[in-house]
Amino acid sequence: MIRYAGYVIMILIGVSCSSDKDTYVPIENAKLDFVVPENFPEPSYDITLNPPTEKGFELGKKLFYDGRLSSDGVISCGFCHLQDFAFTHHTHIVSHGVDGALGTRNAQPLHNLAFMKEFTWDGAAAHLDLQPIIPITAEVEMNETVGGVLKKLEERPEYVKLFAEAFEDQQINAENMFRALSQFMILMISANSKYDKIERNEGSVFTETEAAGFELFKSKCASCHTGTLFTDQSYRNNGLSVDPEYNDIGRKRVTGLSEDIYKFKVPTLRNIELTFPYMHDGRYKTLNDVLDHYANGMVESETLDPIFRNATTTDIGIPLTEGEKEQIISFLKTLTDDDYINDNRFSEF
Repeated sequence: MIRYAGYVIMILIGVSCSSDKDTYVPIENAKLDFVVPENFPEPSYDITLNPPTEKGFELGKKLFYDGRLSSDGVISCGFCHLQDFAFTHHTHIVSHGVDGALGTRNAQPLHNLAFMKEFTWDGAAAHLDLQPIIPITAEVEMNETVGGVLKKLEERPEYVKLFAEAFEDQQINAENMFRALSQFMILMISANSKYDKIERNEGSVFTETEAAGFELFKSKCASCHTGTLFTDQSYRNNGLSVDPEYNDIGRKRVTGLSEDIYKFKVPTLRNIELTFPYMHDGRYKTLNDVLDHYANGMVESETLDPIFRNATTTDIGIPLTEGEKEQIISFLKTLTDDDYINDNRFSEF
């Protein structure tokens, strides 16, 4: 992480110069409520250091959907994160970048980011404010520089006005740009699925199949996909074969430690019904494919997580019958939050 921290500091120093164009008279910029759902943990993001405001949220939303953040003027954050599919790049195995460039990883869903400690499949970003630097500067994603983005924003009168309204110093700079994006993203809370309503005793009930699936989930899946976030936010090798096309070394790319090779962050399962394809490289099309992998498709390796090893045999994986797979999938579909998927606050138009 030291390597990444140094990289980020250099970027921010290099683009710390700010716009000194027209000065705007400050206007009222009301704070927006950040409400922690009753069944959620406390956020990891320190809201007091960057409280969301009406104008900050508006600016962050505009930036999220603006192709100017990329070198070709086309690829925006929203290009790979579509709301209809819980802000994933629907059906795309790996992310698509400028000029049709292909990345090596599947775009992750965006929700409940204020409650996450680290970001990306390998945890390369230790803070939400810094996460956008990675896609903006990646050659196979947005292929731009932070300084290049700021220069383009300074040339747009609407952005000069929006930054002035959103921040007291009225400046277009890297800190304010990333803070605005975070103000948009920290309000992207998905907490109103059928599961949530049952957890909060709001009148919903599981069907018999869903209830059976929930019990199976707790005994076979919840060690990693734990709590109301459905992730323990750890990094694990879950027995995937190595794709020779990518040879993605996972967490080791960040830490440099051999014990982290082929480990990836345990993803949240919220809205999992909508976020296919699955795994860090999008290799599985369906939830049934995923459960088939855990039941009989895992491969042995030195860093395979011990949780997948049988204590009394040499077998690896999670024993599952076809009926049990169907029940677990039935439960997983109760994690779909239609209110979030259709929330106009986060829509481009």
